[in-house]
Amino acid sequence: MGNDADPADPARDRHFMRIAIDQAHNAWALGEVPVGAVVVRAGKVLATGFNHPVGTSDPTAHAEIRALRAAAELVGNYRLTDCDLYVTLEPCAMCAGAIQHARIRRVVFGAPDPKTGAAGSVVDLFSEPRLNHHATVVGGIEAEACGKLLREFFADRRRELAAQRARDEQMARLAEDPRMRGIEVRFEDDAGPD
Repeated sequence: MGNDADPADPARDRHFMRIAIDQAHNAWALGEVPVGAVVVRAGKVLATGFNHPVGTSDPTAHAEIRALRAAAELVGNYRLTDCDLYVTLEPCAMCAGAIQHARIRRVVFGAPDPKTGAAGSVVDLFSEPRLNHHATVVGGIEAEACGKLLREFFADRRRELAAQRARDEQMARLAEDPRMRGIEVRFEDDAGPD
């Protein structure tokens, strides 16, 4: 991957985005929205992060924030002026603010976020002239793979919720059936009292 002489190298961008996609799979494995991030310095991975706000009960535990925290700790400075950030989903306003405070040189994202994207989809905080730092932003790198991962995650979640609703409705019908009074009914996947 070489040095950072040409930070806009498409092959380099795809390489680091694939690492961010791997991080997104870590989030999915924990039941979190699959977003991954990678901080790159001098052509090498400095730090990684993935979404984990639910499991950590931390609304700031987005992939970008976690990667920035790890990178800043490693270099001993919150300013990451010579670093690039790769993230599978367009950053939200919170993450855009953290990226600007860290003075990230370049932000590369995969899929746009039409609901909370702060790099152009909803607002563009990176081009706001009243702010004192402006990272270069490139979107759409491995966008199809990043978007597909999110679509599959939410499709799985909808199927799981539909199955749970169906079980709940079945249990409610059974509970109302007078023939079932005094009988405890559990599904095989329900954990019994221990």
